[in-house]
Amino acid sequence: MIVVSNTIPLIGLGRIGRFDLLTEIFGQVIIPRAVHAEILAVGKEGDPVLSAFLAANWIRIQSVSDRLAVDVMLDELDLGEAETIVLGRELHADWVLMDEKKGRRKLTELGLPKIGSVGILINARQTGKIPSLGAELTLLRQQGFSLSQSVIDAALRQVGELR
Repeated sequence: MIVVSNTIPLIGLGRIGRFDLLTEIFGQVIIPRAVHAEILAVGKEGDPVLSAFLAANWIRIQSVSDRLAVDVMLDELDLGEAETIVLGRELHADWVLMDEKKGRRKLTELGLPKIGSVGILINARQTGKIPSLGAELTLLRQQGFSLSQSVIDAALRQVGELR
């Protein structure tokens, strides 16, 4: 399975202590160089997210070949999002991990399969890797992630935690 990730799903799952779900669900995760740089820029020494990221031997960093495609997308997206999408297309990824709305729209336009942090947590709940989706979504919100109540309710209904 080929999985390419943007920055926010890595940081989000790291902040709630669920970074390892990525390797449990997907095995190896590939990130473009811009995402690697963003995570290093955000992390501070002693930060558990940065520590988990640096220790993750299942993350592979790969350069994007089509720089022109990246440059074209920079009108709408940041560098990490653009490189993630282009790399996903170049590798014919089975999944592109993306939380940002603009990036998700572009993935839909290009016909690339996408999943975000909430989708990853839904999968983890459905496969018994986490005991409660609601608890994890609450933690994500507490970490500053913008999740609408309708998204939370739909996710909870999907796993049977809300009727």
